[in-house]
Amino acid sequence: MIYTDTRDSSAKVDFKTAVMSGMNQKTGGLYIPVEFPKIDPALINKNPAPSFRDIAFNMAKPYVEGEIPDVDLAAIIQDAYPFSPKVAPLDNTSYILELFHGPTCAFKDFGARFMARTMSYFNRNEDSRLHILVATSGDTGSAVGSAFHGVEGLDVTILYPDGKISPLQEKQLSTFTGNVRALKVKGTFDDCQKLVKTAFTDDELRSKLRLSSANSINIARLLPQSFYYMYAALMVRNSSSLVNKIQDPAIIMVVPSGNFGNLTSGLIAREMGGPIEGFVAATNTNRTIPDWIATGDYNARASVETYANAMDVGAPSNYERIKAMYSLDEVRKLFGSYWLDNEGIMKAIEACHSKTGYIIDPHGAIGYKAWDDIRSGAMADLLAGTKNPFEQPGLTPNIPDWAQKVIDKKAIGVILETASPAKFGSIVTEAIGREPPMPARLEEVLRLPDNAIPMENDYNMFKDWLIANL
Repeated sequence: MIYTDTRDSSAKVDFKTAVMSGMNQKTGGLYIPVEFPKIDPALINKNPAPSFRDIAFNMAKPYVEGEIPDVDLAAIIQDAYPFSPKVAPLDNTSYILELFHGPTCAFKDFGARFMARTMSYFNRNEDSRLHILVATSGDTGSAVGSAFHGVEGLDVTILYPDGKISPLQEKQLSTFTGNVRALKVKGTFDDCQKLVKTAFTDDELRSKLRLSSANSINIARLLPQSFYYMYAALMVRNSSSLVNKIQDPAIIMVVPSGNFGNLTSGLIAREMGGPIEGFVAATNTNRTIPDWIATGDYNARASVETYANAMDVGAPSNYERIKAMYSLDEVRKLFGSYWLDNEGIMKAIEACHSKTGYIIDPHGAIGYKAWDDIRSGAMADLLAGTKNPFEQPGLTPNIPDWAQKVIDKKAIGVILETASPAKFGSIVTEAIGREPPMPARLEEVLRLPDNAIPMENDYNMFKDWLIANL
């Protein structure tokens, strides 16, 4: 498979180059495949649905063909995924896709573990170490740290905004030793991301260190996240006629979104033949993409702190990939978009629990509320010409092609629950009046010492630290 650059379509690289460099370090562009091959219809039409690992292998194969033999790819998949996503019905037209059953209790385990093993595979014959830089607004850092910790030949530096992630999230990413180190930056996630991107385009630094990225700018993070979209779509389609009494439903993926890597992965699954009708981009008050969909104007902005902090991104990197894959008109046909403020997030957590008994985290809560509103009349209001005031939280004024199927009750929403609610215990407890269950693997982290290193929001200081310490 050949990969091209979102900023220079003449640039062509193989999978190894795309993964090991993270991005085009000359242009700052992001790599995307030149095509999205369709998965075998026999696999898609299999009933019962194939296992998650079978789907992962078959979806990954065309993207690594000629570079990773099947036997090695199978070993990577086997080692990366001793766990699977879980798909559970929430009510008659809603499912929850639970993505928190990995070691750090967040969806980013799926991408980070595949990427770590792929990078280790490609680096096995290299003489020098590869240095991974990653900015995080929450769960990315812990997933990457866990996935890469102890991996031979690789070093990881995690940058996170000091005081702007939950205490448990900070504990998860600041307790590593050895080849994984965390820097707590005096700034926002966007500041952290800018430091990382600047490092990649610094010729002097790149002459001293081999650099790559573990954010969703790296295609090896993005591709494996497409696996669970396909898995969920096939599971829901195969059970909907019995469970939901809906034959051949329009499956709508409702995606809590910040940097928009997760949603871009869903687009890849759809392009590969996944039975996905459309998407809802569900954001907090950092609504850069919903505003773009509604108005046609893309205006990156400073991020705003919210209770759904992993989505506190004002300049989402994967906008470049979405724009490279689709025109604005095509995006509008595929996407509904929705946003909530902190008050709405708290109410959504409480509403989900009181109506269904399900304890949901702040990010998934935005997705829950988005789908609940869409199927309960908000989309019908749009079709009737009644629009939510643009400055008010809720559904933004765009009518996707699948809108009528929602009105006709022929659609099923799959809400991505991207993290364990235990990672946001104080917020969830305040919303529902009880503490969410704490997984044992999170309890263990709380007992570990904090090893984070303070860092100013200053590129030259960051660069000097990298050169001195790596």
